[in-house]
Amino acid sequence: MKKEFSPATQCIHSGYHPENGEPLALPIYQSTTYSYSSPTDIGKLFDLTADGHMYSRISNPTVACVEEKIAALEGGIAALGTSSGQAASFLSVANIASAGDHILVSSKIYGGTTNLFGVTLKRFGIDCTFFDQDISDDELKALIQPNTKLIFGETIANPALSVFDIERIAKVAHGAGIPLIIDNTFATGVLCRPIEYGADIVVLSTSKYMDGHAVQLGGCVVDSGNFDWTQNDKFQGLCTPDESYHGIVYTESFGKLAYITKMRVQLMRDFGVYPTAQAAFLLDLGIQTLDVRLKRHCENALAVAKFLEESGYAEYVNYPGLESDKYHSLALKYLEKGASGVVSFCIKGGREKAEKFMNALSFFVNAVHVATVHSCVLHPASSTHRQLSDEMLVKAGIDGGLIRISVGIEDIEDIIADLKQALAKAFED
Repeated sequence: MKKEFSPATQCIHSGYHPENGEPLALPIYQSTTYSYSSPTDIGKLFDLTADGHMYSRISNPTVACVEEKIAALEGGIAALGTSSGQAASFLSVANIASAGDHILVSSKIYGGTTNLFGVTLKRFGIDCTFFDQDISDDELKALIQPNTKLIFGETIANPALSVFDIERIAKVAHGAGIPLIIDNTFATGVLCRPIEYGADIVVLSTSKYMDGHAVQLGGCVVDSGNFDWTQNDKFQGLCTPDESYHGIVYTESFGKLAYITKMRVQLMRDFGVYPTAQAAFLLDLGIQTLDVRLKRHCENALAVAKFLEESGYAEYVNYPGLESDKYHSLALKYLEKGASGVVSFCIKGGREKAEKFMNALSFFVNAVHVATVHSCVLHPASSTHRQLSDEMLVKAGIDGGLIRISVGIEDIEDIIADLKQALAKAFED
C-alpha cells in the first residue's frame, strides 16, 4: 500500500489485493491446515526459513490480509491478530517480560487491563506499578527500575477519557532503553497514529470501532519496527537463541520484524489465541467503513458532550474535544480529526441518580460494550471497574456518579432528545 494513501483509502484497499479474475471480497479460508508438496517444504516452515502457513492456530490467509491492513492503518511494519483485545495486551507484554521483571502502566486504563496487569501477571511473577500519566518526566524516571521492561498507556483512556502524552512519555521510555506500548483502541489509526509520535508497539481491541457492529471479538498487536532490541541486555528473549526453533536468534534472523515474529511463532504457538477466518472476514467488513463511521461518532459525541455540559445535571463532563476539558490541548495535538465517540459524565446525585437516568433512557442500550453503531450507556464503578478498590477507582478517574456514554451514529437530534427526557425523569422528585 502506497504511503501517500489516506487512512480512508487504506481502510478499503490495504491488506487484500485481488488479481485478475479473483473475488473482490476477501475470501474466507476456512481451513485449519495447509497442503504442501513434501516433508521438506513443511520442515522449512518449522525452521522459520520459508514463508507459509503451518497451522491456523498461528496464521491463516484471511487473517493475514486483515493483519496487513491494520498494520498499514497504524503505520507499522507488521501485525498479529488475536482473539480479543485482552489477548493482544497480554501478548504485547509477555513477549518481552517474564518472571522477575517489572512494567510501568498508566493508572487510567480499561479496568480489565488493570486487573490483567495488576493481578494476573503478578501471579506469573511480573510486577506492575501504576502511575499517574500526568506526572513530570523526573517523577516518571524515578519509577523506572533496572528490571523495568516497558511503559504502557492508552491513547484515550477508558472510561476516564484522558489523553496520553505519547511523545513526551516515549522520550522518557527511550531514554531508559525500554519501549512504549500504546493501546489505541478508541482512536484507531484513523484518528491517531501513536507510532508517528514515538510509540513502539500498538495494541487494539478490534471488537470496538474497527468492528463497529458488536458482532465479533478480536484484537491486534502492531509492531513499529523502530525499537532497537539489541541496545542493552534487557530483551534476552529476542537476542539469544530460541532452542524451540533450533537456536534461532530473532533479532539476527528477522531484524526489524524480530518482536512480532517471536510473538507469532512462540507465544501464539503456545497460547493459541488466534482469531478465526470468519472473525477476520467480519472485521475486514467493519474496517472498510471505519473512517466514515468514526467521523459520525466524533461529531455526535462532541454534540452530546456540549449538551451535557450545558444541561445543569452534570457535575462534570469528560470529553477531550471540549475546550473546557483538561486534555483538550493534548487532543488538539494527537486527535486533530476528532476525539472519538465516547463521553463520560458525573451526574449530580451520584449512583442513585445514575441508575434512574439509565433506566429512563428509551433507545440507548445498557451494555458493557462500547464503540458500536448503537448508542450505549454503562456505569463503570459497578461493572467494568467493579473489581477495583475505592482507591484504585479514584486513580482511574471514576466515581459513583460516573456514566460512560458510547455515542452511536443515530440522528443526533434523536440522541439528545432521549438524553434530555431521561435526565428530566431522573430528577423529577
